[in-house]
Amino acid sequence: MKTAGRGFTLIELLVVIAIIAVLIALVLPAVQAAREAARRVQCVNNLKQMGLGLLNYESTVGALPMSMALRGSGTSTADFTGWSAQARILPYLEQSTLFNSANIGVFKEDPANATIVALSINVFLCPSEVRRQPYLHDYGLAGVINYGVNQGDWFVWGGFKGPQNRSAFGPNRSRRLAEFTDGLSQTLLAAEVKTNQASSNCRHTTLPSIFNPNAIPDPNANPFSVAPEYDDGGCVTENQSEFHTEWSDGNVHAAGFTTAWPPNKAIIGVSFYKGLDLDLNGRNEEDGGPTFAAITSRSYHPGGVNALMGDGSVRFVKSSINGITWRALGTVGGGEISAGDSY
Repeated sequence: MKTAGRGFTLIELLVVIAIIAVLIALVLPAVQAAREAARRVQCVNNLKQMGLGLLNYESTVGALPMSMALRGSGTSTADFTGWSAQARILPYLEQSTLFNSANIGVFKEDPANATIVALSINVFLCPSEVRRQPYLHDYGLAGVINYGVNQGDWFVWGGFKGPQNRSAFGPNRSRRLAEFTDGLSQTLLAAEVKTNQASSNCRHTTLPSIFNPNAIPDPNANPFSVAPEYDDGGCVTENQSEFHTEWSDGNVHAAGFTTAWPPNKAIIGVSFYKGLDLDLNGRNEEDGGPTFAAITSRSYHPGGVNALMGDGSVRFVKSSINGITWRALGTVGGGEISAGDSY
């Protein structure tokens, strides 16, 4: 007589499935950590390439690229092309063909530049970024960016006859590395930012409570106490997700950051922004300034951001860094002393 072959019982099958699920749960974090480590390495390499491009530009031209070129008087802009510092170093990032295809002499949003500004440039994108696709603006598509240049602390630009900021980059200002008297290894050139960052932008409004470039708020201060204009109805123009959506745009909210607050600082919105983590920007540089802004360095890497220093090195700066130390790293000649173990 034939005997029936013994199969799995339902309970045995469920036990096997449970064991497999446990094993997957144990292995998955390790796999994700390995992937994140690889992404962070690529992010560091991108910043190093950007650093080489900036240093080669300075060596060739004699100074770092300006964040934006404008013409005008006082706080009234007569003409500007809008192109960022990142756009100006494209030939030094093995992107000469792209640079030569762009018409740097005319406004970046001119139809002649539509194809160029819409492109995504890999060296400007962190592998951990979750929103890498071009952003649709009112003038068309624009490629996004994850590495902003250092354009100020709280103060960015004082207008055509106003004071200059204390950082590596600024409108109509090309700094020489010799000006970095704090030391190249102690000065920020660039750092990570998130694309599509939620924002509050007082684009066409001067901030009556903020007018002194030397009155820098404490990095632990409540942003809405420092600048109540960002509260309900205080800003003429407000955008929810347009910061860092244009690598081609030299305004600080588009291709820059400031050291107003430490990396990844939560600035929770008010009114209809309630619950959103915001960045804050006053009058844009292209509008003539003066510009005061808290454009925070942000990253998807756990615990901090990658930052490019003036000597071309890249360091991982913890989100827990003291705000005053972060500000000190942001100045080119502030005379501060920052110990390596402080960040």
